[in-house]
Amino acid sequence: MGRWSVALHHRDQKRQNAHASGFRSRARNISSAAPALLRFFSLPSPAPPSTSTMAAAGEGEGEGEAERVAALLREITGEGGFAFVASAEKAAAGAGDLRAAEAAREMAWEQLHSGPWSEVGAAWRDAYALACLHVARLRSRGAGGDGDRSAALRALDMGLIMGGDLLRADLEAAVARISAEPCGEGAEAVDEEERRWTEGLDRNRDIADALKILPAKSLSCKKVERRSHLSMEEFICNYFLCDSPIIISGAIDHWPARTKWKDIKYLKKIAGDRTVPVEVGKNYVCSEWKQELITFSQFLERMWSTMCPSNLTYLAQHPLFEQIKELSEDIMVPDYCYAGGGELQSLNAWFGPHGTVTPLHHDPHHNILAQVLGRKYIRLYPASISEDLYPHTETMLSNTSQILIVHPLFFSHCKLDLLASASWWLYVEQVYTFQYIGHFFHHACHNFSEISFLFLYVL
Repeated sequence: MGRWSVALHHRDQKRQNAHASGFRSRARNISSAAPALLRFFSLPSPAPPSTSTMAAAGEGEGEGEAERVAALLREITGEGGFAFVASAEKAAAGAGDLRAAEAAREMAWEQLHSGPWSEVGAAWRDAYALACLHVARLRSRGAGGDGDRSAALRALDMGLIMGGDLLRADLEAAVARISAEPCGEGAEAVDEEERRWTEGLDRNRDIADALKILPAKSLSCKKVERRSHLSMEEFICNYFLCDSPIIISGAIDHWPARTKWKDIKYLKKIAGDRTVPVEVGKNYVCSEWKQELITFSQFLERMWSTMCPSNLTYLAQHPLFEQIKELSEDIMVPDYCYAGGGELQSLNAWFGPHGTVTPLHHDPHHNILAQVLGRKYIRLYPASISEDLYPHTETMLSNTSQILIVHPLFFSHCKLDLLASASWWLYVEQVYTFQYIGHFFHHACHNFSEISFLFLYVL
């Protein structure tokens, strides 16, 4: 498939150079085909729309969507992607052609991996999303009406993870439709997993357990101040502007996540069949470290297999709440995230078993951590001693220290409080707390409990 699509690409570029008039004709065909492509990847709803609804869609928003798709296909053609456009049109024609849809997705995938991610054109990311929609449509319908729900969801998730923004609303709508379809699972398998999940949460170690494992005096640094229901003014004046650490308790006691995320049935119902990127290995600086794409249910299964460090699986630094919006309804963005006067830059998730590690590193922005499940040990150092922490010389790892704090030498027992870190701080935080980390502060994290679910607001 790889060599075949590359050969088609070179062939089509020659055609483009030799047939300018053919290009103009092709562009006209693309414009006329765009509405059909849109109709194709609009996955059918349980109840068919009324005639008036279809007419309104065709006269209003549908025309705008068709024009955007037509413009995308013209841009792809202009970049030599004749083969992609031809396959996309074939996938959408009549009853659809799954092989053509998969071929179009493979061509777009090759373009996404043709160089550094920052240099990948937005058009090819949108083209990949379009191809994923085609594949999902055909997979969900299947032969004889017997669709492959899991394959369709995987295609849509890949479009959300790797695709552009042009068709994001269409991807999300398709995910919602397919997710609403019933999906059976063996009761025994669910009961066994629920038992293990509950036992893992019950084995959550308390502060006394952490002190037994930590080296002597490892928590003897400055005491991090703890406040309850801290006002925004106090947070900004006394902590944020001073880069001073603070734990704020009671800020998110009302969040649904506090109870809902303890129920593995709930998590599997919302996210079980969704595809997510995970990191496999002890940490991202190890040579055996790699990344994989697996379903959330498969990830939960791996959480119980932590005997070998090289097989540790960590869902790390992923915009999970943007991809799976139902989970975002269980949390809120605290006012503290707007202390700097700007917009929230991102919201990422970290979810993993005991033993997963984030190496000592720094970020060029302010962070607020919130841990919903489990405990984590965190060690912090100020930017003023950066050189003493021996940063890697490689560009890709220049924000990461060569010092591996791999012994339980930094935990953070989190219970959703707020921590602002400024200098040389070690702390065991509690579940249901926030922790604020000033920009450019070096920090490292170790999961201390059986199950740890943390997410991070980037200010």
